[in-house]
Amino acid sequence: MSAESTLRRVIRHRVVSPVVNPRPAVEPARHPRGRRASRPSGDEREQAILATAERLLAERPLTEISIDDLARGAGISRPTFYFYFASKDAVLLTLLDRVVAEADAAAFEVPGSPACDPAAQWREAIEAFFVSFRSHRAVAVAAAQARAGNPEVRELWSRVMENWVRRTSEAISAERARGAAPPGLPSRDLAVALNLMNERMMYASFADEQPSVPEAQVVDTLLGVWLHSIYQTATPSGLTEPDS
Repeated sequence: MSAESTLRRVIRHRVVSPVVNPRPAVEPARHPRGRRASRPSGDEREQAILATAERLLAERPLTEISIDDLARGAGISRPTFYFYFASKDAVLLTLLDRVVAEADAAAFEVPGSPACDPAAQWREAIEAFFVSFRSHRAVAVAAAQARAGNPEVRELWSRVMENWVRRTSEAISAERARGAAPPGLPSRDLAVALNLMNERMMYASFADEQPSVPEAQVVDTLLGVWLHSIYQTATPSGLTEPDS
């Protein structure tokens, strides 16, 4: 399997009493008098909770958001909230899951094909993650802040990072095998370093920490480090014949 494929990747019941009538029964004409608004479905309520959480996270930390805040914003009662989520941490986990899935779906083009442009495809992969998390920066920042004290968030993020490290390592190994990248540090070690760098740089930018790289320069800066680390050049060529 090429590195390109590794990184691409919800009766109404009516009773009518009999009526004695010598003439054929005729259904009286019905005149619509307006309908009550339909009640939100379960999916709609869940989405309303998630949307409320993401909006509130952009205003204040998760620790300052109550279950009542989430229920009120979603237009439901506190007991109804617990039908959908066990806690506000569970809401954050669901939000993080959605952002990760979005990022994974966007990062479908990666190096590995002999006809590809490695620099352009690595840029596309890095930018896909950056844009996905920037679009949900409040979720990204809240998840990073929650990891230290929340084992579930920490475990989820660990699985996510391990997946990205594995895919990056496989891509680096494939680039080396086809002669496009020179030998160097163990591919997994390099993949760990590069992905942890991405994570820290993006968080610093999204959280407005100092020092940090301006958002407009994050992708270019990360790409430069990735290319020099993998290819020992900023302008890798597509295919180089391996030594015989």
